[in-house]
Amino acid sequence: MLRYLNAGESHGQLLMAVLEGVPAGLPLTAEEVNHDLARRQGGYGRGGRMRIEKDQIEFSCGVRNGKTLGNPLGLIVRNKDWENWKDIMAVEPGPPSTERVVTRPRPGHADLVGAIKYGHRDIRNVLEKASARETAIRVAVGAVGKALLAQFGMQVVSYTMEIGRVVAPAPNDPLLAFAKAEESQVRCWDQAAGEKMIEEIRLAKHKGDSLGGVFEVVVLNPPIGLGSYTQWDRRLSARLAMAAMSIQAMKGVEIGMGFESARRFGSEVHDDIYPNESRTGFLRKTNNAGGLEGGITNGQPIVLRVAMKPIATLYKPKHSVDILTKEPFEATVERSDICTVPAAGVVGEAVIAYEIANAMMEKFGGDSLEEMKRNFDAYQDYVKSF
Repeated sequence: MLRYLNAGESHGQLLMAVLEGVPAGLPLTAEEVNHDLARRQGGYGRGGRMRIEKDQIEFSCGVRNGKTLGNPLGLIVRNKDWENWKDIMAVEPGPPSTERVVTRPRPGHADLVGAIKYGHRDIRNVLEKASARETAIRVAVGAVGKALLAQFGMQVVSYTMEIGRVVAPAPNDPLLAFAKAEESQVRCWDQAAGEKMIEEIRLAKHKGDSLGGVFEVVVLNPPIGLGSYTQWDRRLSARLAMAAMSIQAMKGVEIGMGFESARRFGSEVHDDIYPNESRTGFLRKTNNAGGLEGGITNGQPIVLRVAMKPIATLYKPKHSVDILTKEPFEATVERSDICTVPAAGVVGEAVIAYEIANAMMEKFGGDSLEEMKRNFDAYQDYVKSF
């Protein structure tokens, strides 16, 4: 199985992760990870931090000559803005800095509840870790998962489906939609909808407001049999939903037809099964289930849509209360984005890729990539003859 821990503060020296369980012999380069890190920083509506940071991965251990060793991987993304925060975020003992002290919690953030939970009187101790800045290292971990999935012909893609009141039509071909989305400032596959989304973001910026939306993540070419129905916490549908909801600001997840299936008759929802001699022996002509039945992959593309709330930091601030004086005020404004839905899709790819890679390791795992491929190929032969 794969597992990782991440650490680091938004304005600290670095973000880091230790990833355990990657098989030996997996080809892995910084360039493929940096590609996704750059994608995460893009998108119309991003704020000033993206002009400061140019995220690059460092493999501190676990990789030699471009291949994994089977040891834990050490991943580091350094914060360039650290130079401006050395005194404020100093590690050494001494009197705390009086600069940038935060005592005014922002509605919609972890500020107030985090301060109460951990007993902090400077909310900076909360926001530094709760910040979405930490998704940079999670994207790096997810890129390793993508590299593993690619060895088995699998790909994880995403694109923006909604921003504010603008909704893009559903694409027929996820791979083509992804290619078109990568050329869009808002990562929308439909050009007309993308242009309207940009206008929606401009309007929000003019008002000092923010916008959320919906992105779709699709896993292409998954094998049958990942996940399990035998225990609640082994259902892959549940694990994917948790992964998506672990991203900052996410408020909803649906798989396949999702909430619409609750409004339909069963005859309109469930995917008929037909014989298919060319691939797995079985065929579905629709994918309302989103590639998952009983918490197990059925060989169809895995389709998730994730809803993101508007960014909680507003230039037209909400009302709050100072935790020290208890006086009312208008919430403070840290450097902020207007809309991060395009970037959130990239983060969504990462967390889903990690979970799928973990499920692949559970099903086919070996100490080396070569052993894992033997297990996978033998299973595919079994499925074809079932």
